[in-house]
Amino acid sequence: MIQAKELTKIFKDKKRGKIIAVDKVSFTCQPGEVYGLLGPNGAGKTTTLRMLSTALKPTSGTATINDIEVAADPQKIRSQIGFLSGNTGLYGRLSPREMVRYFGRLYGMTPEVLKERTEKLFQMLDMGKFADSRNDTLSTGMKQKVSIARSVVHDPQAMVFDEPTTGLDVMSSRTIVEFIKTCRAEGKTVIFSTHIMSEARRLCDRIGIIHQGRMYAEGTVAEILAKAGTDNLEDAFIKIVEE
Repeated sequence: MIQAKELTKIFKDKKRGKIIAVDKVSFTCQPGEVYGLLGPNGAGKTTTLRMLSTALKPTSGTATINDIEVAADPQKIRSQIGFLSGNTGLYGRLSPREMVRYFGRLYGMTPEVLKERTEKLFQMLDMGKFADSRNDTLSTGMKQKVSIARSVVHDPQAMVFDEPTTGLDVMSSRTIVEFIKTCRAEGKTVIFSTHIMSEARRLCDRIGIIHQGRMYAEGTVAEILAKAGTDNLEDAFIKIVEE
C-alpha cells in the first residue's frame, strides 16, 4: 500500500523566493488498484511522485510504502518499488536485454530468476523485435518500454510511474496501458501521473485531481463526474479546479 499524509515540498529560489510545489497532499493507493494523479504540467505531480520514490525529501508530511516510512528508510523503499521518471536516461551502447540484466544484477537477482523475469517483461511489453538492438537506435516508444522493464525487473509490489505514455504513439501507449492493467490484475499497487483525461478515465480505479500543488478532489471517475455534475472528465476537471 502507498499512503501519503499532507506531503509538502517547498523550494527556495533566489529570484522568486519560496515556491510551494506540493501543498499538504494526501491519498492512499491499495494493492490491486491503479491510482491516477491527474493534473496539468506544473501541477505538482512529478514532485509528489519523486517524494514517494525517495528522489526528493519532503519539507513536511509523511509517506509510507508497505508500512515503511519513505524518509526513514529510503534504501529499503528503493528495493521495493519500481519508479519510472520522465528524465530517466539509457546507456546508448547497451541493448535493452543488457540494460535490464544489468539492473537486475544490481538488485541481487540470481541469473535464473533474472532470465525468466526478463523474458516475461519483454513479452508483456512487446520488446522481442528490438531486445538486442542498441538503445541509441530505438524510437521514443521503444526506449520508454526499456525504461519500464528496467524499473520493474525486480518484480516490486509497488509501482510509481510518472506520465508513462507521454509523447508515445498509439501502439506504444496501448502496450504500456495493458502492462499497467496486468500489474493491477497481479495485485500490484500502481500509482501514475497523467494529464491525458481519456487515459485516466480508461485506466484508473481512483483519481486525485491535483492543481497548483494542492489536491482538489479525489474519488472514482464516477464520483468525480458526479461531483462536477457532468459526464465529461475534462469539463469536470476544469470545473473542480476553478471552484
